[in-house]
Amino acid sequence: MSGLEQLVRFGWEQALSCLFPVVIFASLALTQMVTLPFLPRYDWLLIICLLMQWIMVRSGLETRDELKVITVFHLIGLALEIFKVNMGSWTYPEEGYFKVFGVPLYSGFMYASVASYLCQAWRRLDIKLVNWPPFLVVVPLATAIYLNFFTHHFWIDVRWWLAALVMVVFWRAWVTYEVGGIKYRMPLVFSFILIGFFIWIAENIVTLFGAWEYPNQTDAWSLVHLGKVSSWVLLVIVSFLIVATLKQVKEKTQQGISTEHY
Repeated sequence: MSGLEQLVRFGWEQALSCLFPVVIFASLALTQMVTLPFLPRYDWLLIICLLMQWIMVRSGLETRDELKVITVFHLIGLALEIFKVNMGSWTYPEEGYFKVFGVPLYSGFMYASVASYLCQAWRRLDIKLVNWPPFLVVVPLATAIYLNFFTHHFWIDVRWWLAALVMVVFWRAWVTYEVGGIKYRMPLVFSFILIGFFIWIAENIVTLFGAWEYPNQTDAWSLVHLGKVSSWVLLVIVSFLIVATLKQVKEKTQQGISTEHY
């Protein structure tokens, strides 16, 4: 099998894994170009996201366990959005009935879509973890990264210290994935950076479509500061650690049940 064929296969699996984010992008573009009746734009986006989530579960594109993970991310993302908006980091300037403390409820689905991508890619590419650090290291690290998104407004920003700690903890960690029956591997830290960079590109697209506004985009759209890549990389790390931890807990539970039956 040629390298080009493998690349096409890999791209196709990635595209399928990105189905939820693609629907969100398309909905943002559509609702900006076409004024939908009866409800404000933000509320239509919420309805579209809810409908898409229902379709994915009903069609089997997502499992019920994956839905639970995605719901956790929705709540984590919504909490972060409420805090950041009220700290003036960005705004949702349009009207909406389903807004909580200035944040439309559809915004949580943008975080949930990252979890959806991770869950889908994990299953489609048969991702395995190599040299994964201990649970007692991973959970405090993920917690510290998430809390720093809040605490840096009142205390020093320790993101670069946390990033250095991630490099140390995951230096020997790899992910293996399968494309067309052939296994590949990638350093875990590099995968964090790669996903975070592509999310930054996606962020530029969604802010262009008016998903939210940074202070420098109030008068006219401009490129999101490159420094935001670091924030997205850290958020990807938190997302990946949560998904990986939950999957490991599930595997151990299933192994325990299988042993009992045996």
